[in-house]
Amino acid sequence: MHTLSGSLYVVATPIGNLGDITQRALDILKTVDLIAAEDTRHSGQLLSRLGIAAKFVALHEHNELQASPRLIADLQAGKNIAIITDAGTPAISDPGTLLVAAAHDAGIRVVPVPGASAVVCALSAAGIAAPHWLFYGFLPAKSSHRRLALQTLTVLPYALIFYEAPHRISECVDDLTAILGGERRITFARELTKLFETIHSLPLAEAGAWLAADTNRLKGEFVLIVEGAAVITDNEDQRQLRATLTVLMEELPLKQAAHIAARLTGIKKNTCYKLALDMRDDTKDAP
Repeated sequence: MHTLSGSLYVVATPIGNLGDITQRALDILKTVDLIAAEDTRHSGQLLSRLGIAAKFVALHEHNELQASPRLIADLQAGKNIAIITDAGTPAISDPGTLLVAAAHDAGIRVVPVPGASAVVCALSAAGIAAPHWLFYGFLPAKSSHRRLALQTLTVLPYALIFYEAPHRISECVDDLTAILGGERRITFARELTKLFETIHSLPLAEAGAWLAADTNRLKGEFVLIVEGAAVITDNEDQRQLRATLTVLMEELPLKQAAHIAARLTGIKKNTCYKLALDMRDDTKDAP
């Protein structure tokens, strides 16, 4: 296979099952002059199992800023370079963004070589009727920061997709429940394409107990898909809710007014909160 000189190939690798490597990815990895890898030892083992001998250079979150200029110089000198991460597609919650941006700035051809992506894999198997979704990636590691981040997502009517590590999964689910409410459904997609792959959906209110019931459920890398905020479509319901909120917000703080409105109308708490925010903003903007 002939490849163009001086190209940067962004190559997706399997997230678990080696059979998910594409033929095009194999061809590229066999022919490039250099492979920039997140973990050279891990990638060396992967490519050895695939029958590929390669020259590696490390490119990870701690050295990407310093390593990128050297790689750009190699590309400008005519070398073909592939970038790979430990699993999945580079630059998606993984290193690679800085190098790709630098390549574009230098006028170097950037070639995506698509393949495995945990977020797409999880969404395809979740069975969620969500034409619109938001991929957030990793939430902050500290609970207080995580809750603040979730507050900004509360009113969005899109399925919310997160990555999470096993040592934080229980705390993360607790915060999701506290901020987004127990009514929403969550899908756990764990160890995708691997031996102990698990895909399970249930209400957020039951998620903590489900995780605690089996320690094996706490292991592996997670993709979490959380139902978006409900959208009011019935005009009469919206008029009723707006009228209820108008009265309550004259006497109570916004959050408390939304909570009581939800109990009075039977409409989801997050929906009431979103409308209350919109009403408050409309009032501020009024002349």
